[in-house]
Amino acid sequence: MIEVIEEKKYWDEFVSSFEESDLYHTFDYHMVAKEDGIPVLLKYSHANTCIGLPLLIRKIPNTHFKDATSVYGYPGPLCKNIPDHFDSAQFKNELLKYFSSNQIVSVFSRLNPFIPQQHRVLKNIGEIENKGQVVSIDLKKPIDLQRQEFSKRLKGQLNKARRHCTVKKTENDKELQMFMDIYHENMDRVNAKTMYYFKDDYFKKLIKSNSFQTETLLAVHNESGEVMGGSMFFYKNSIVHYHLSGTRTKYIPFMPTKLLIDEMRIKATARGLTHFNLGGGLSSADDSLLQFKSSFSKTMLDFYVWKLVVNPEAYHSLTEKFKLGNHDFFPLYRCNNQLVFSTK
Repeated sequence: MIEVIEEKKYWDEFVSSFEESDLYHTFDYHMVAKEDGIPVLLKYSHANTCIGLPLLIRKIPNTHFKDATSVYGYPGPLCKNIPDHFDSAQFKNELLKYFSSNQIVSVFSRLNPFIPQQHRVLKNIGEIENKGQVVSIDLKKPIDLQRQEFSKRLKGQLNKARRHCTVKKTENDKELQMFMDIYHENMDRVNAKTMYYFKDDYFKKLIKSNSFQTETLLAVHNESGEVMGGSMFFYKNSIVHYHLSGTRTKYIPFMPTKLLIDEMRIKATARGLTHFNLGGGLSSADDSLLQFKSSFSKTMLDFYVWKLVVNPEAYHSLTEKFKLGNHDFFPLYRCNNQLVFSTK
């Protein structure tokens, strides 16, 4: 049967019972990233098998229906004691029973490329779709072997950056504010979409969480003492993620973000972490952002999303009502009020 967990204490205890989990599964991250959704962790147990599926339940405007989505990032189901011959039929039945009884029309979740059993758990339940690739640095390799995968151009850029700036970790509110200001300056410069703008409270809650570690690094110009740029990373268990970054316009030629990523690579390796996820390109494209990240590593992982239509009749009715034409978007009826999907 499905048990719904909504309280932090029980949510944290359940997530910590899995050997493989990421910060995107935590209660704290869901509370930071929930927007207009209600965070729930669906717990399924049968014999020795246990599955946890974190979701955000949202009302569909002007209807009595709801839908479910995942937080932005790399969540998906947690699982343990999943046999090679796992039959998802009973799990599927229990999920559909829960979704139907709660008037949930559709479900969407981003999956985690570092938890391979997610595909086995969701097999024959809806559709799993490849949305592109993400770049990962294998931190299990020695530091010098990691660096061998850097492009020649990147190595030269890092040498230049190290001559001109010093890296430090933010240690107080004033330094965190510097990062937030630089980040928003960067977003303004590139005409970023609304989804990439975050309120100050978002950054502060990430820093304060004790469910995962957040580290923000600043690149300081050696001559002027001015902060050139900053990058935010966070991690839980063995995976560190490159989250946000920004560079002051006048310091773009120094490319401080590349130096900050390299510094976090060195730090994470020393801490015994195993994977450094740099993410992918905007809208799943093989674009300049993906090329920037792939200059650090040749390891590319496929990134997938999971889509499930629970109530086809209601889904069709909602889609017709909104008269949409972008058939790649899911759920289609939210196309008008949602922004472009990204694997960043």
